[in-house]
Amino acid sequence: MSIDDLKNKAEGVAGQAKEAAGEATNNDDLANEGRADQTKSDIKDKANELKDKASDAVNKVLGDAQK
Repeated sequence: MSIDDLKNKAEGVAGQAKEAAGEATNNDDLANEGRADQTKSDIKDKANELKDKASDAVNKVLGDAQK
């Protein structure tokens, strides 16, 4: 797991905490901010997965081409 992955996970956890705090205090803005942070974290996760899959596919093609 890379540093970026860890930062992204931390952002998601912080978003969960914000959402919970917002709901506990009836602060809709804080709860919504927490949900937004979690959504950003999820999007970054998916983007990293796609990047890794693309990289693996390119490496496979290059590896097959060298055979």
